[in-house]
Amino acid sequence: MSIELGKFNTLEVVKTVDFGVYLDGKEEGEILLPTRYVPENCVPGDLLNVFLYLDNEERLIATTLTPLVQVGEFACLEVAWVNEFGAFLNWGPMKDLFVPFREQKMKMQVGKSYVVHAHIDEESYRIVASAKIERYLSKETPTYQAGAEVDILIWQKTDLGFKAIIDQQFPGLLYDSEIFQSLRTGMTLKAFVKQVRPDGKIDLILQKPGAAKVDDFASSLLDYIKEHGGAAQLNDKTPADDIYQIFGVSKKTFKKAVGDLYKKHLIVLTDNGLKLA
Repeated sequence: MSIELGKFNTLEVVKTVDFGVYLDGKEEGEILLPTRYVPENCVPGDLLNVFLYLDNEERLIATTLTPLVQVGEFACLEVAWVNEFGAFLNWGPMKDLFVPFREQKMKMQVGKSYVVHAHIDEESYRIVASAKIERYLSKETPTYQAGAEVDILIWQKTDLGFKAIIDQQFPGLLYDSEIFQSLRTGMTLKAFVKQVRPDGKIDLILQKPGAAKVDDFASSLLDYIKEHGGAAQLNDKTPADDIYQIFGVSKKTFKKAVGDLYKKHLIVLTDNGLKLA
């Protein structure tokens, strides 16, 4: 099996030298793992899980550090420096990740962060990045069911809400009217599939849909009341912002959970708020 540039590979140690160890890179020959990354008591025959990239002289080199992005993935990375050819992003390895000007949507600036896709340049065999995200998103029809939990990367703000990248593959959208927390480009968080439209586009929400969301929060609200001496100064007049700041849910979810706990005779409603029954 051939090695994969820009990804983790499990390779065998073939010999030790003063400045590190050499790993069996198959048809690529021996690959250096510098001393600072070599585990203690490492000897020939050991198998090491290492990330492979090209050094400043375009030679394959290994590291045990985990980069901020691997080939085939999306990430939000900060620009370390810029020259006449493009921008260079800080992604972990000593050699910064190159973004040619042709792969930038806008001229990248030092100190700012951008969502990019890492891949192998077919002509130079270098690991490079592109800010032209749409080109690298999956064109396959997603098979998610409504309510499925997914990992998302916030990509960009739009007039409707926020675009997000789902599970490192698909584009999705969070609508402003259904967002009850502060979001910014580059954030990674859990979300839920609200629906997959007939055209394959995916609508997302940040809280569990339907009854499951209310049940989960009702349990959390009950715990909160117990932890605060059996009473909480909260009711339907409590501002939505206060509810979100305390619990991270909308006022609508809060009111449904209160109703659920009340119907189950677990709490009573008083002039001062909520109290254990």
